[in-house]
Amino acid sequence: MVKTIEWKDGKVLMLDQSRLPLEVNYVECSDYLKVAEGIKKLWIRGAPAIGIAAAMGIALGAQDITASNYKNFKTGLQKVMDDMLATRPTAVNIKWAVERVTKLLSDNKDRTVDELKAMLIAEGIKVLEEDIEINKAIGRWGGQFIKDGDTILTHCNAGSLATGGYGTATAPMLVAIEQGKRIQVIADETRPVLQGARLTSWELMQAGVPVTLITDNMAGAIMKKGKIDLAIVGTDRTTRNGDVANKIGTYTVAILCKEHKIPFYVAAPLSSIDFKMSSGDKIPIEERAPEEVTTIWGHRVAPEGVNVINLAFDVTPAKYVSALFTEKGAYRPRDIKSLAKKDMDLESIRLKP
Repeated sequence: MVKTIEWKDGKVLMLDQSRLPLEVNYVECSDYLKVAEGIKKLWIRGAPAIGIAAAMGIALGAQDITASNYKNFKTGLQKVMDDMLATRPTAVNIKWAVERVTKLLSDNKDRTVDELKAMLIAEGIKVLEEDIEINKAIGRWGGQFIKDGDTILTHCNAGSLATGGYGTATAPMLVAIEQGKRIQVIADETRPVLQGARLTSWELMQAGVPVTLITDNMAGAIMKKGKIDLAIVGTDRTTRNGDVANKIGTYTVAILCKEHKIPFYVAAPLSSIDFKMSSGDKIPIEERAPEEVTTIWGHRVAPEGVNVINLAFDVTPAKYVSALFTEKGAYRPRDIKSLAKKDMDLESIRLKP
């Protein structure tokens, strides 16, 4: 699979996804502000991937802090973490990465500053390595819900490019193929930045997965013709009640699936589940620059001065979600809150194909 991000020689290397599929270019980030810029400008995107970027960016920022004691070091690092949190508000993985780093520091107050700096680098690399294993586990659970001959619809990009590798929504597809199942994938183009067209179709072709690209407003017509068996998407934040925030247009796909009696599945690593948030109504929705809508790669496609609404995400209520695929199994939306309980018997609520 395509390598999205890595820590190399004291720097963070990230694939500039804004240039795909025409150009494969890696950006070298030697300071944390460059990492933050990459998150804001969508050089790297996808909830798990930006969580990894945030952890590595914090580790990178830590190296330039000159404090000699824990208190001053923590104060300096707080600015780095605040800058990371400000990059993109909807995806919970940045917050998750910050909380993980904060706990690491709290658990190691007796360490020297140099030791803490090294530990933060190791933690950033560990987040990446764990993400790949989590994705593969999601694939194993989700792959059970895919039958031989199925055609799967996906929206936006929740593949290896959106993660540390292997992908979330694409993981069940890859596992299904490894199991010898013959599948087809239909990818929505995903306006306005065309992640489905530029990224999902490209990476699935790289992996040898049969994929067909359609426009966003074609999905309902294809469903009506009986050509889609199930849909699998990713998530940028899932709340305790099972509501799902994902790329704009996901809500529409979910409603269409409900109308046509097609299962609508969400690949949701636990790091993307906000157990502290009660419902999707409370999720902050990022609104991006109007130029993403009025232009395509610098070419204007709308009249000057037209008013634009450019919501980056929408929220799909839990009632439209058939199941969520996590690294601990597949679960109904109403059971997601139980995953936060350490003594819960997950087998008893795990959904079977």
